[in-house]
Amino acid sequence: MPLSPVRTARLGLLILFMLFAALLAPSAARSAPYAALVMDARTGEVLFEQNADTRLHPASLTKMMTLYIAFQAVQRGEISLDTEVVITSDAAAMPPSKLGLRSGQSIRLRYLIRAAAVRSANDAATAIGVALAGSQEAFARRMNATARAMGMNSTTFINMNGLTAEGHLSTARDMSVLGRHMVYDFPQYYNLFSRRTADAGIATVSNTNRRFLDSYPGADGIKTGFTNAAGYNLTASAQHGNVRIIATVFGGTSTAQRNQKVSELLDLGFSRAPGNARLNRPEPPPAVTLREGADLVATAPPGAPVVEGAAARTIRVSGIINRSLRPLARPGGPGGAGTLVASGSPDAVAEALADAIISAASAGSGPDAAAAPDGTLVVAGSALAPTELAPVEATPPPARPAELIMTAEAIEPGDVPEAEPEIVTRLSTSGGHTWGINVGRYNSRGEAERVLIRVALAETVTLEGSLRRVVQGSTGYDANFMGLTREGADLACRRLQARGTTCFMIGAES
Repeated sequence: MPLSPVRTARLGLLILFMLFAALLAPSAARSAPYAALVMDARTGEVLFEQNADTRLHPASLTKMMTLYIAFQAVQRGEISLDTEVVITSDAAAMPPSKLGLRSGQSIRLRYLIRAAAVRSANDAATAIGVALAGSQEAFARRMNATARAMGMNSTTFINMNGLTAEGHLSTARDMSVLGRHMVYDFPQYYNLFSRRTADAGIATVSNTNRRFLDSYPGADGIKTGFTNAAGYNLTASAQHGNVRIIATVFGGTSTAQRNQKVSELLDLGFSRAPGNARLNRPEPPPAVTLREGADLVATAPPGAPVVEGAAARTIRVSGIINRSLRPLARPGGPGGAGTLVASGSPDAVAEALADAIISAASAGSGPDAAAAPDGTLVVAGSALAPTELAPVEATPPPARPAELIMTAEAIEPGDVPEAEPEIVTRLSTSGGHTWGINVGRYNSRGEAERVLIRVALAETVTLEGSLRRVVQGSTGYDANFMGLTREGADLACRRLQARGTTCFMIGAES
């Protein structure tokens, strides 16, 4: 039976409406490509991958890098958690998810960090980037320089929030690398990602990842993301005993489907990862400083990798020393015999010094010269600029009078027995300095001494004035620092543990 003209028209309108609705519906489930990677966080070993190097839209996984740089900036003293950040109109205008910031208002950096980490707020993430670099473009350059230093070679950041932009792309592999750095480089801040709610100053915000955190045992982060172009993304980390696994998924079709897939991948990771793998922490990248209108400068110990960027120009910060003179090189040129060259991270520098001190102690003499690290690495393709040296007049000491008789020359061999070395067996308990810390047990006395020197050089703030002691036990040699107050020992352990050094408090000997 043929349809009437009216019914035919209605049917046609219904079909057009359905097609129009389909076009307007979120297209993530149909168009976002899928990618995944599973990593043993302890070693960085990849346990499973699928399309892991395909460049895709990362969505709000981007905020991991924004937050990483914010943590770096706080650690280096560029900014403090209590700095009042003035919100720009661009930040306030960001689309949801957002905290609800208003143009011109001031809010502490700590609240912006909480909102970006927990709520995934685009306005908060934008405000962080502008506060640190002056503009979105400048902060994106800093993000990209940091990504290259981490080995995220397939990632390009255009903004700090992850909203879809042409060329703003990353991979499941790169985001897993970034997540691993977040876990191990900033353990003092990592707990943010497992909070179900957080006080963000102007509002209490809820975690976008709370469903997964509540459903998977041991899950403690890290970051969700969603846009139509990206689909439902998640970089997740979970720990069972000594094993930590990181899994990243791009292109999930829904929150539930994505969470289920990540759960399966984490299960796979825990089934494949060895239970006794040795922890091999990633090397933190140099911190890059960048302000609007200036060039990239990475402040890091000498020897850190040079990152490709703009032409070099040091950025001076008002109120700090703006020149550090390097000691003159010993005759024979830098790097010659007996010259100690300090380079790398603070721990690496301390370890090099410890090696030199132990070697010198064995040989009976100390290092002849040391090149002082200047702490500044220029981010550019060119070599580092030479450091200005101050002229020094070398004045030889006066000659020894010919009639002067040295003690050793006036005593016949055998007249005086060889002095026994003085051994400290008890510590003074005056002033409450009756506590100590242990930084590990080692197979040899030399290894324990080396660790003590390295830790003392790297952590001078809390360990100054303490006594280094190696105590031999039935199962090895304990490396201890003694002569601390209870508060000092507690602070030293917390600082060392935050940097990944084993430490626990011990009482003084009676």
